[in-house]
Amino acid sequence: QVQLVESGGGSVQAGGSLRLSCVASGHTEMNYCMAWFRQGPRKKREGVAGISSDGRATYAHVAKDRFTISKDKAKNTMYLEMNNLKPEDTAMYYCAADVSRWVCPLWSWPSEYSSWGQGTQVTVSS
Repeated sequence: QVQLVESGGGSVQAGGSLRLSCVASGHTEMNYCMAWFRQGPRKKREGVAGISSDGRATYAHVAKDRFTISKDKAKNTMYLEMNNLKPEDTAMYYCAADVSRWVCPLWSWPSEYSSWGQGTQVTVSS
């Protein structure tokens, strides 16, 4: 298990940008599968972007060309850079991790992750 704490959410206007951070603790290195999920009002939790142990990134269709996932192993931190935000991006954003896996073919399945943060709210107004 690893403990995860998200930050960086907030309220922005459409077209704006935010950078979310997820600090991991309780595990020596970030050599495992991690991902960002989001859950909007009355919606199912959905995968936004995933990153494997070697840094390969995968994106959901809604995130391609607008969001960038990355991680800094020295800081034990994963990021989600979000640009050109839209009102439909409004959601609680969660980071997730599973320290037992290094490749993540099912990265967008919530059931693949054993550790979750409490979430950070992103609100985009039109």
